[in-house]
Amino acid sequence: MEFGIDIPTGKEFDAVALGLNAVDHLIVVPHLPAFNTKLEYVSHTIAAGGQAATAMVALARLGLRARYIGSVGSDDEGRYQIDSLSSESVDVSKLAVIEGADTQSAFILIDQPTGERTIVWRRDARLALDPDRVDRASVTSGRVLHLDGHDTAAAIRAAAYAREAGIPVVLDIDNIYEGADRLLPLVDFLISSGSFPERMTGISDLRSALKTLASTTGARLVGATLGSQGVLAYFRGEFIHTPGFSIDCKDTTGAGDAFHGGFIYGLLEAYSVEETFRFANAVAALKCRKLGARTALPMIEEVNAFLQR
Repeated sequence: MEFGIDIPTGKEFDAVALGLNAVDHLIVVPHLPAFNTKLEYVSHTIAAGGQAATAMVALARLGLRARYIGSVGSDDEGRYQIDSLSSESVDVSKLAVIEGADTQSAFILIDQPTGERTIVWRRDARLALDPDRVDRASVTSGRVLHLDGHDTAAAIRAAAYAREAGIPVVLDIDNIYEGADRLLPLVDFLISSGSFPERMTGISDLRSALKTLASTTGARLVGATLGSQGVLAYFRGEFIHTPGFSIDCKDTTGAGDAFHGGFIYGLLEAYSVEETFRFANAVAALKCRKLGARTALPMIEEVNAFLQR
């Protein structure tokens, strides 16, 4: 099945993302601790992450031109985040440094036997993206716009600019942010976490919730990532379930971000819907090989070899 969408050409970038970045403190534990207990951890690692930023690193690793728009604080973590992106050839010319603010951070407990993670995070309110400072030329400088919906007013402004310019909008969303009901109708490809459709619609059955999201938002495609079970999508009146890949999982942090990077790659390369989901699942699986959201993001040759096997 084909996406059947015209994607602009002749842009400076293949993809532009507006949204979150974070510095992750990855704490591997032998098992997730029970309440009111003490537990010796296995390791502690600091690494760069964040939904929108990591998706752009995934695309850069795959050989595409990526730009990230967001904000960091004027601290060591902010400089670390900027260096992490620029070292991957992601354009950071529109990444704002907010004087006196703290860069977003997350503490992530990773269950050693399974690689599954639990996240606690904090974002300085001063990092919020001002919708009046969203630059039309910057957000429309790519062939696809990717959003995570966190700073909803800014995301709405960016999505509106993209729609006016005929640029498809991809959304990775896992929480119901204030104003999300106004953002979703501006999105072409809505691929959320597995729990988002129920929370947004109040419908517990995932298939029914996806159909409702499709009818109420008007998105071309709606879907939900399901971890090791892959992805379930609703497109042109049909459900498409693409199973995930079995892999020796070390850490699931950033797997959804990697999936969205792989999805955007398939969309830009004119893969079929089924090929795109299979490719995105492979990118997400390969990411899980190592600790951290970006450490094991694959090159295109790795993905192709993995899929051939």
